[in-house]
Amino acid sequence: MLATGLLSALLLGDGGIGLNLLIVAVPAALAAGFAAVAAGRRIRPWTVVWALGGLALLTVPALRDAGWPTFLALAAAFGLGALALHGSRSWRGIVLAPLGLFDSLPAGIVWGWQGVRKRAAARGSLGPVLRTTGVALALLVVFGALFAGADAAFAGLVGSLVPDVSVTEGPWRVLLFVWGLIGALCAARTAAAPLRWDLLPASPGRPRSRLEWAFPLIVLTVLFAVFNAVQLAVLLRGYDRVLSETGLTNAEYARQGFWQLLWATLLTVVVIALAVRWAPRGGARDRTLVRAVLGTLCLMTLVVVASALRRMDLYVDAYGLTRLRVSVAAVELWLGVVLVLVMAAGALGARRLPLPRAVAVSAAVFVLGFGLISPDALVAERNVQRYERSGTIDIGYLDSLSADAAPALDRLPEPLRSCALRNIERDLDAADTPWYALSLGEHRAREIIEARPVTTAGYECTPGRDGDRDEFDEYGDWEPDTGGGGADPFGEYGR
Repeated sequence: MLATGLLSALLLGDGGIGLNLLIVAVPAALAAGFAAVAAGRRIRPWTVVWALGGLALLTVPALRDAGWPTFLALAAAFGLGALALHGSRSWRGIVLAPLGLFDSLPAGIVWGWQGVRKRAAARGSLGPVLRTTGVALALLVVFGALFAGADAAFAGLVGSLVPDVSVTEGPWRVLLFVWGLIGALCAARTAAAPLRWDLLPASPGRPRSRLEWAFPLIVLTVLFAVFNAVQLAVLLRGYDRVLSETGLTNAEYARQGFWQLLWATLLTVVVIALAVRWAPRGGARDRTLVRAVLGTLCLMTLVVVASALRRMDLYVDAYGLTRLRVSVAAVELWLGVVLVLVMAAGALGARRLPLPRAVAVSAAVFVLGFGLISPDALVAERNVQRYERSGTIDIGYLDSLSADAAPALDRLPEPLRSCALRNIERDLDAADTPWYALSLGEHRAREIIEARPVTTAGYECTPGRDGDRDEFDEYGDWEPDTGGGGADPFGEYGR
């Protein structure tokens, strides 16, 4: 726990998020594991899964300069850490597990102080530990200084690895130490005596009669079937014919339906959750009815998911990929996975496939994959490919991406390349970030810009979102105007 506090003070005060969070989290996780074993708790397989999943999510800020997906990964890592400490298995336990960490905040401080007092009361229990630690630190400092003075290469290595802490940062570092220590104590206290959210009493929903329960769901399933049949007819007839009859463009047709289909999928998941709560539970016939009705509804909804993703693909072909578009498409895809898990749980049973845990695992996997892929890198790659294919690009949007986009933007010809990379270069130059607070994406961007410096001398880059030929669409998404042309070096959308 002291190691967590010390590492927090040394590594978390430099204004960057990278490998430092993972380095701080490892000793905290080990301390929680030792506390659980000392309290007589068994380390179960699911506990290991949650703990390793949380640590894996902390690799996202170390590898990607992904912006808000990094914070999404941190929130997911916090949730998985709470599950590892509490051992939750029900919906109630999975949702409420993070609250147990806040409940352990004051209790963890008291628990830690009582542990220190007990150790101090045991004759000679703390003395050897303190003496050994002091001697080791003294030897490390003395001989490290001697070796640094003897060899310039070693001194440079030590200087790059050891955090640079000044006296003026003392109060800030002390505060970080205290918060790191309290966080480790909170996690250890929770591991030793977790709140058993799964044991809280919860009344099941009142079962309905077969007709009262099944009829609305059957009507909804029929509606889904009719919609899917229309989608199949559109596919067979071809989009061009449908667009000519409706008078819509390809992008308008795609945009018109995607958001509605996304909400339809989300609401269907809510309907299924309520239907399970109020499902008839009289015997084998009722179980067969529930599986048949909900299984068919899930299957029809999966077709809606496929249709929504297809419309997003059409939209991207027309206007290019943006952060919002890739994000909502990922949400739609995850909802499809949830529907598959619901169908599998209905077929296999709750014992063979615990649905709450399966959904939590799928959410963590999607957040991890979303962060490692990096939306900004994907957006830049797709838009550069689109430029190579059609000669159109919106530099005013691409120059707002993070350092993860640098490898793809580096393929653009000049002056497009420099205009797209200028803000990334400015952000990297403004931040004097040490190695432990620097992501791999930022490191690669620095290497690219150092190899081929950015220069905008002699021409004016696009003003971006302040230009009179770009606009936001009605959903708040960035949408360049498709009109225009010209022979200037920036293509249709630049200047």
